[in-house]
Amino acid sequence: MQDQVWWVTGASSGIGAALAKGLAARGARLILSGRNIAALEAVAREIGPGTMILPFEATDYAALPTLVDEAWDWCGRIDGLVNNAGISQRSLAVDTDFAVYQKIVDVDLLAPIALTQQLLPRMIAAGGGQIVAISSVAGIAGVPLRSAYCAAKHGLIGYHDSVRAENEHLGLKVLVVAPGSVATNVSRNALNADGSVRGESDAAIENGLSPDFAAEKILDAVAAGTRELVVAGGAETAVAELRRSNPDALFDRMSAMVQAGYAQQMKATSAS
Repeated sequence: MQDQVWWVTGASSGIGAALAKGLAARGARLILSGRNIAALEAVAREIGPGTMILPFEATDYAALPTLVDEAWDWCGRIDGLVNNAGISQRSLAVDTDFAVYQKIVDVDLLAPIALTQQLLPRMIAAGGGQIVAISSVAGIAGVPLRSAYCAAKHGLIGYHDSVRAENEHLGLKVLVVAPGSVATNVSRNALNADGSVRGESDAAIENGLSPDFAAEKILDAVAAGTRELVVAGGAETAVAELRRSNPDALFDRMSAMVQAGYAQQMKATSAS
């Protein structure tokens, strides 16, 4: 990755920030995007020279052509794109306002599609490159309290799989990553049924993999030419495997979780 130019969205914290630092350590130049300018600047200071900060709202689609021009013109190319920005959810579907679905699908699915569609023709014309899409184990298996998030992350996998199929022979590599629980702010920033921000983390996330560990696994997979990667602990890896090998067993397991009070436990955690 020496002297490659990589654009990372959601680069202000979590997996995005860890990937940016890992890419820089491997010799890449970085374009860092997100909404929190101060946090992006902090990541850029830690990385050092060879970074560009390009803050933007992921769903400001009208601004994308100008932003892509600015990003491309910085070094005259972009070798890698990490579609990472996103928000999650913690609410039962029966309780959830439709506006929550609109927002999560907009941010987690349509925004990365919009950015990729702007950048894709340039990358193909330049001979290809690498796209990394950060989906989720919840993008492989439907899990409780995350129906909007699951819908968006399933769609993210489908879109990037199609982009890979259409363009791999033209030099474009696509890696889809399905993380499990990683110790980030994803649960704290998740939306409740009414669209309010949850404001609380949960034990699975707090005890999850470190972002640095996840980033190293992802970058190793990029170097190896891997197309799909699950980065998760044992139980979450099993969930992804069951969805493909024995879906009925997985459906029974998810249903049993809810019947055993999983949703009530999560609500109690939020209220405490």
